[in-house]
Amino acid sequence: MIDIRSIRWIFPVIIPLIRLMLGAFMNVDLETTFNPPKYLFTHYDFIIVGGGTAGCALAARLSEVKHWKVLLLEAGGPPPSESVVPAFSRLFYFPHTATWNYELAPQKHGLRYFINRSSPVPHGKVLGGSSTINGMLYLRGNRRDFDHWASLGNTLWGYDSVLPYFKKSEGYDGPHLLYTENYHGRTGPVVVTPDRGGMFTNVFLMAGQYLGYNIIDPNGPDQIGFAPVDYTINHGVRWSSAIAYLGPAASRPNLHILHSATVLRIIFNKAKRAVGVVYMYRGKVSTAFANKEVILSAGAIASPKILMLSGVGPKDHLRQHKVEVLVDLPGVGRNLQDHLCLFGLTWSLKSGLPNEVNDATSFNAASQYVHHRKGIYTTPLGDYGHAWESVSPYGDPSWPDVQLYMVSAGLAQEGLLASAALGLDPVKYMRYFGPISHRQSMTIMPYLLRPKSRGIISLRSNDPFDTPVIDPKYFTDPEDIDTLIRGVEMAVEIGQSPPFNRILGAKFYSKPLDGCQEHRFGSKAYWACYILNMASTFYHFAGSCKMGPEGDPYSVVDQYLRVRGVTGLRVVDASVMPVVVSANPMAAIIMIAEKAADFIRQTWSTDEAG
Repeated sequence: MIDIRSIRWIFPVIIPLIRLMLGAFMNVDLETTFNPPKYLFTHYDFIIVGGGTAGCALAARLSEVKHWKVLLLEAGGPPPSESVVPAFSRLFYFPHTATWNYELAPQKHGLRYFINRSSPVPHGKVLGGSSTINGMLYLRGNRRDFDHWASLGNTLWGYDSVLPYFKKSEGYDGPHLLYTENYHGRTGPVVVTPDRGGMFTNVFLMAGQYLGYNIIDPNGPDQIGFAPVDYTINHGVRWSSAIAYLGPAASRPNLHILHSATVLRIIFNKAKRAVGVVYMYRGKVSTAFANKEVILSAGAIASPKILMLSGVGPKDHLRQHKVEVLVDLPGVGRNLQDHLCLFGLTWSLKSGLPNEVNDATSFNAASQYVHHRKGIYTTPLGDYGHAWESVSPYGDPSWPDVQLYMVSAGLAQEGLLASAALGLDPVKYMRYFGPISHRQSMTIMPYLLRPKSRGIISLRSNDPFDTPVIDPKYFTDPEDIDTLIRGVEMAVEIGQSPPFNRILGAKFYSKPLDGCQEHRFGSKAYWACYILNMASTFYHFAGSCKMGPEGDPYSVVDQYLRVRGVTGLRVVDASVMPVVVSANPMAAIIMIAEKAADFIRQTWSTDEAG
């Protein structure tokens, strides 16, 4: 039998060689940028737990107040040199020191083509968090996402309230956007660069127009339509939250950045006020105290874990793991959401087309990047495009429920490496994709933007170094299958449109999937079976420390992001989203951090003026 786990561990062996090359030719040294402080204070004004996408932005903003002492604690290290090269983003699908290397709990209703009905979860364990390892796509979501948050009792989070923070954070580095220019920021720290793509992107946009869709700016007022991609890339370099926010702030004397420090729990006093944290650094357990607030920014997986280890969470679950209950807060770890992605829809192509995945191994491609920051290494390898649609017959026609992501390399093209990256069973993978393995192909991946299914983050034990149980409970609501079926039908219609057929010679791979042959190929029953086999995580976890009004028994934080039942503690990351945004969440997470920084400044405004 093919040992897929051995294949997954090939990349950690070659990464040191990549770093050696980058260090020799690019002078990349982010480690000294984020050197640990020469000494630590016993007390800080604010302690931020987690230097990820939100934590880096929050630390930079709070440390703008010169007399506030801020400590940022991050379990991972500084961004590795390979993370700055956009073309290397796929390395992080494999085991890496910059990721937590989580795995999903086996799924009851899906992932039938995956080993143990599970999937690897490459979640960022590094300064910058997942913004240091992700695909760098800059998307905000739909205005109705945020107006929906407001309708749920979070009145400060409607679209008109959050748009200024999106603009504040964004440094759009593209041409004037005509009617959507007012929706963008030009001077923010997060550099956003439009990528107009190549042949595949252009064909994808032509197909959209052929089918009657507009070419849109998805970060403007409307999200129904087709678009090329925008990346958080600055002149060929990944512009993570660590580089955008924390880098410029790192030299401030009032900001201490301590990476490679794992927070074990939050310290509360007898009045249930968060007054500090216990953390492990270089094998030693230490404490740090906060005069004003402790802020959890550890992400949708780790923030609920740390809360529960600190005695804040569902009392029965805490007692099960022998954790002393401080506050019975049933919503901690509940309401977990993710964007399910359907992998495997594949179109074979005519010969002679551009193929960046193959070209990446050439000396010229590497030389262009190393010496001039040009060429195919300046973006993720391949050509990409997006489309959004509201496919549900009873949904809001302006509020998309599926996103289609076109990639100029199909799942079959990279052979067992693709299987290993996603955790697909290699025997099943080869049985299905074997006939076209390593041949040039393309894919259109539908993913579910507004899932109805809700999952749980729970403790595996009371050991802080045990990974939590991540159970998204995919397809517990059958409506998610129905929505994805409509997404598949749209993807097939796009891929079979005249532009794809005429220019790329695209031909849909119509071999029936093993286990689904009993259904007529292309029928709704067939696609439902295909989805239960081939859909998996798109790594967009959110909602596990839900923001909501006091009357919501499962709300964990109020709309100021203060944890219920205690004082001196906030959560600022994707976990507070009551409903996941209908887009890749990085931009919205940064927006949350920007808005939270203002909340905190308003809370302590007298002190700030002092």
